[in-house]
Amino acid sequence: MGSLEEKVKLPSLDDWKELAKVQMKGRSVDDLVSQNGEGILVKPLYTENDIEGISFRDSLPGLPPYIRGTQATMYAGRPWTIRQYAGFSTAEASNAFYKKTLAGGGQGISVAFDLATHRGYDSDHPRVSGDVGKAGVAIDTVEDMKILFDQIPLDKISVSMTMNGAVLPILAGYIVAAEEQGVSRTDLSGTIQNDILKEFMVRNTYIYPPGPSMRIIGDIITYCSMEMPRFNTISISGYHMQEAGADAALELAYTLADGKEYIRTALKAGLGIDDFAPRLSFFWGIGMNFYMEIAKMRAARMLWHDIVDEFKPINPKSGILRTHCQTSGWSLTEQDPYNNVVRTTIEAMAAVFGGTQSLHTNALDEAIALPSEFAARIARNTQLILQEETSITDVVDPWGGSYMMESLTDQIASKALDLMEEIEAAGGMAKAIETGLPKLRIEEAAAKKQARIDRGEEVIVGVNKYTTTEQDEVDVLEIDNEQVRESQINRIKEIKAKRNQEALDGVLDDISNCAKSGTGNLLELTIEAMRLRATVGEVSDAMESVFGRYKAQTQTVTGVYGDAYQDDQGWMEIKTAIERFIEAEGRRPRMLVCKMGQDGHDRGAKVVATAFADVGFDVDLSPMFSTPEEVAKQAVENDVHIVGVSSLAGSHKSLVPQLITELKILDAKEVIVIVGGVIPKKDYQELFDYGVKCIFGPGTPIPKAAGEVLDIIADIHSF
Repeated sequence: MGSLEEKVKLPSLDDWKELAKVQMKGRSVDDLVSQNGEGILVKPLYTENDIEGISFRDSLPGLPPYIRGTQATMYAGRPWTIRQYAGFSTAEASNAFYKKTLAGGGQGISVAFDLATHRGYDSDHPRVSGDVGKAGVAIDTVEDMKILFDQIPLDKISVSMTMNGAVLPILAGYIVAAEEQGVSRTDLSGTIQNDILKEFMVRNTYIYPPGPSMRIIGDIITYCSMEMPRFNTISISGYHMQEAGADAALELAYTLADGKEYIRTALKAGLGIDDFAPRLSFFWGIGMNFYMEIAKMRAARMLWHDIVDEFKPINPKSGILRTHCQTSGWSLTEQDPYNNVVRTTIEAMAAVFGGTQSLHTNALDEAIALPSEFAARIARNTQLILQEETSITDVVDPWGGSYMMESLTDQIASKALDLMEEIEAAGGMAKAIETGLPKLRIEEAAAKKQARIDRGEEVIVGVNKYTTTEQDEVDVLEIDNEQVRESQINRIKEIKAKRNQEALDGVLDDISNCAKSGTGNLLELTIEAMRLRATVGEVSDAMESVFGRYKAQTQTVTGVYGDAYQDDQGWMEIKTAIERFIEAEGRRPRMLVCKMGQDGHDRGAKVVATAFADVGFDVDLSPMFSTPEEVAKQAVENDVHIVGVSSLAGSHKSLVPQLITELKILDAKEVIVIVGGVIPKKDYQELFDYGVKCIFGPGTPIPKAAGEVLDIIADIHSF
């Protein structure tokens, strides 16, 4: 008998092209080639020709350059860790949630802190009245930290903490809470995000300028390398870049460039590469571009191995890229919210096929509010089903050897290398951030993506295609912000009344002196301060008195969104209407786009500002972290027709009414207030009753919003 190869005559690529041409009625197969947001061409068919010259195509898992996984057996030996990113209201409420999550199959805790904590403010600070407990848990002292982890054995449960700005008091508070639970710091396992560079690019929950912030990172890496051998000292995050609009190539390049900058910082602090590199970890966002997300993670491991290799490590673990992933929050939609279960499942599968070490799956209602217990359980069970019911874990890197996947991995790696070279030419990521280059690149990508969505070129089911007038009602979790703040303030007063103030003042002075002199370790001193019951705000203030508080320069891109609409009739009609408005009033319609409170997610605000300016509005942007009083004052000084409030952190019911009150105080009742962002439908009427004229939920096409805003202004001003 002959071999199977002898019996089967395989067709050629030319045979396929001829067949495809017939089926396409004479059109070329080249018409099926598409280009994604990364600028990478995706073909309908891949063959062995597409992987010619790719050196890594025969790589193996667990071996350099780790394209096929960090471990030889990957999930066949041990599945990824299931994490639940959560934190809301008080430490008591979050603690109860964590216990239920762990009992229901969760394997680690991932803590979300409220925005006041992120920005180094205590809950009693006047600037954070609308933020306490809203988008995470409020933590002011070690006592809050002890309640947060009450009856959770910190020597057995891995804890991940998303914290960058107030990283010193939060990490120190965790260490002291464990200590008072009877757990040595040497037994603590988990990760502190501690990635400040991405804050200056996208997330914006920074406190100090870049230079001092990098000093803090160096102190943390130094201390933990010596004292906390099981703890990851930094999680270098691309997730927030993707949420801000970065495509996969930008996310990959800038995250790895950040990692290289952190290596240089640790080496400058006197550490050797093998002292800290094995405990660096990464954090990727996983969106709906399924194939590209898998390729991104495979390419990331290869590129990181090459980056670390430049620093001559001896320990092979130094060059291994370990990662946590989170499914996209931005891809979740308010419309047809149960579709989000499907989106999250697909994104989770991409993370798993990409080889993540741990994973958080977002809940279906997070485009509307904080996740409810019902939605969080579905999100967690999504991972349990993937682990227990699908057999996905049986095979290590099932995409290895795929013509398509190996080709995409090579292409995105090449694209990322070009972007990283641009950053290196600018002097590294820290210097590039000072020029504003990475931020503008990401904002350009966000504007282009939004234009594709608004034009229907990028389909989102239930938003710009297959829409329905019947919307499912989803019960959402609501936080009583005033009650949480009152509770936190009372606890702060109680702690301050009992502590040794003289001893604490001495340590706070030591922290300021350490910040000023550059000698000593800030984390070591902060641990001492937190033992003495310092507040997060007091520790932050001790450093702010030396470092100052960073204020970003607001910039926006121009022309990117409008370029996609040059031939669009509806867009041109809005432009014509604006010209009529100018003739009637003698100036353009003017809008102030603002973010109030401590929420740093400014993707929506920036894209709206860019698009409205491109269509013909005069647009001002408020500084980040403005109060209602400051926004009202800017609106009057700039003589705007309308204030557009971008709200994502659940503080709209407190901050928007304050803004309207402040406008009335300034006798600016004619200024129109509109709101956009993540706002539950049940809150709409309350905002209308306060005087809001229009609310634009997630997924509203910007040209539609611009037309409605122009109509509102014209109607009120009788033009």
